[in-house]
Amino acid sequence: MYPHERSLVKRLEGKPFALLGINSDPKNRLRQVMKKENITWRSWWDGGDTGGPIATAWNVKGWPTTYVLDAKGVIRCLHVREEQMDKAVDALLKEMGEGK
Repeated sequence: MYPHERSLVKRLEGKPFALLGINSDPKNRLRQVMKKENITWRSWWDGGDTGGPIATAWNVKGWPTTYVLDAKGVIRCLHVREEQMDKAVDALLKEMGEGK
């Protein structure tokens, strides 16, 4: 998913959009992945296992899990990737008057 996420961040630069990441890998692996995959967006470490506090609070049961939230923090889409994620984000931007 990282290449798509990078392209989404680049495409929506300057728009009211933020990609946030949560990672449950061991910290030493996470640092390697972030560097290798050129992860430039904000990302948090969730304790090094799948039962971390963030995953628990958001009821994450599978990885990766994706949420698309609107400007008010309401979950609008769940488990969307690539083209579906683009469509969901573009639709929200359009609702805000920021889309195509």
